[in-house]
Amino acid sequence: MTPTIMRQLWSIVEAAQAVTLLQLDDATLVQWLVKQTTKQASLDPNETDYLCDYIQARLSLIRDLAYEREQS
Repeated sequence: MTPTIMRQLWSIVEAAQAVTLLQLDDATLVQWLVKQTTKQASLDPNETDYLCDYIQARLSLIRDLAYEREQS
């Protein structure tokens, strides 16, 4: 995964409404984030798989960030 795609993903996480990130179950959240990222950048199947794994490994961080934003 390129640094550009990684930046786009985290930009999407920051721009998303906290309630969206907190309410979706894990599988749906991963798919939603992948879909939002692929709207901005075309990904080959390997990049998509890596992105799914990357998001899955960071779901707790993503939810923690959303929770902190919601509390502010």
